[in-house]
Amino acid sequence: MDFKSYRNEINSGNSSVKELVIDFIDKVNNLNPKINAFTTITKEKALQQAEFIDKQITDNSKLPLLSGLPISIKDNLCTKGIITSCSSNMLRNFVAPYESTVTKNLWREGAICLGKTNLDEFAMGSSTETSAFGVTSNPWDLNRVPGGSSGGSAASVAAGLCLASIGSDTGGSIRQPASFCGVVGLKPTYGRVSRWGLIAFASSLDQIGPITNTVSDSAEILSVISGNDPFDSTSLDFPVPDYISSLNNSIKGLKIGIIKECLEHPGLDDEVKTSIEKSINRFQSLGAEIIDISCPRFNDGIATYYVIAPSEASANLARYDGVKYGYRSLGTDNLSDMTSQSRSEGFGDEVQRRILIGTYALSAGYSDAYYKKAQRVRTLIKNDFDKAFENVDILLSPTCPTTAFLKGDYSNDPLSMYLSDLLTVPVNLAGLPAITIPCGFDKKGLPIGLQLIGDVLQEEKILNAAHIFEQDANLIISRPKIKF
Repeated sequence: MDFKSYRNEINSGNSSVKELVIDFIDKVNNLNPKINAFTTITKEKALQQAEFIDKQITDNSKLPLLSGLPISIKDNLCTKGIITSCSSNMLRNFVAPYESTVTKNLWREGAICLGKTNLDEFAMGSSTETSAFGVTSNPWDLNRVPGGSSGGSAASVAAGLCLASIGSDTGGSIRQPASFCGVVGLKPTYGRVSRWGLIAFASSLDQIGPITNTVSDSAEILSVISGNDPFDSTSLDFPVPDYISSLNNSIKGLKIGIIKECLEHPGLDDEVKTSIEKSINRFQSLGAEIIDISCPRFNDGIATYYVIAPSEASANLARYDGVKYGYRSLGTDNLSDMTSQSRSEGFGDEVQRRILIGTYALSAGYSDAYYKKAQRVRTLIKNDFDKAFENVDILLSPTCPTTAFLKGDYSNDPLSMYLSDLLTVPVNLAGLPAITIPCGFDKKGLPIGLQLIGDVLQEEKILNAAHIFEQDANLIISRPKIKF
């Protein structure tokens, strides 16, 4: 169900917002044991918010944009009075004392919080298998992963447990799970959305964005969560466009660049490539001009990312020392042992692995060889994008090299797991906006995602192109029915 259908149900007078929210909560209670998308269900908060919206409707008050829409929140965004765990034993019982800017904006506009969603621990992973709260299942096939790190968010939308979810994207953590789960995932320009209240993984890469059923729903949420925030020194002070009104603009003459390095990569699945090629033809039939583009450093993104991101994670996670908040190991005799043991017991294997990689890359004698060199390659990747956008309006690529893989396939092979983000991490390194939309299915009936990349602050262009494609492809109606 998209926002429009839900609003029609409310406007028909057949159901109150509270009744509809109760239906969603019942569905979460029934299906979450199978999917494990939610780590916390906020029933009392949701019903309280729903009653407030119903009163506004009864009083004929002017309703905010997202009034009554039930959504979920990735459990690395602080929500006041609600556990914010990052799916880690380190923060298993941490109750946030303040509200993130993004969630504050959502509640102000009438959105309803159904709960917090599962993720890879501290957002480090590509399958939601590193969570301390168990693995999340892909609603299309419960034996497969939903992607990560925002796997719980994508699964909650795909399974119809909520209308939308808020995720975070450091190297593809919104787009990759959205692709695996057959929904829409939007990663905005770095700084377009405030990161205040997002528990940091890699501060120069993290960005918050929506996961929805349709492109128009993503545009609505983006219009609410975007804007300058004095609490976030990296947020951009530019006016927020009317993303919704520009969705139906004609894309005739739009120049779409096809990134050669993506379609020619040996790791790209044949069925994914075929689906992307059909999508390119669809865009051409809609009037877009297709141009082949080369981004020579595109495939250096993974190596660059896995130096920069762990380095920043190493610095950000140093605050979890067992002293002020979070997990504290008992039975130690001194501060050094307490800190060491708390971190060893509180963090999972993947988080510890990335902390060690990052600490090594930043250590004396190695910083120049690894971290500073990675930052120089990052600049070259950004330069490739800048050069490409001199000739095209947006860029197109697959979102992921494959469709959703089976649980456990890469559990003992972290390098192969990292490669699932091959086509998404360059966007984060360059700070660009990108959206993934469903574009087809493989022979197993699993969704395939198409990625559209825009220049800085060009969300309008990618949303417009994605919406026109979505309306023409009509995959929302024709996609296979999810079975449980």
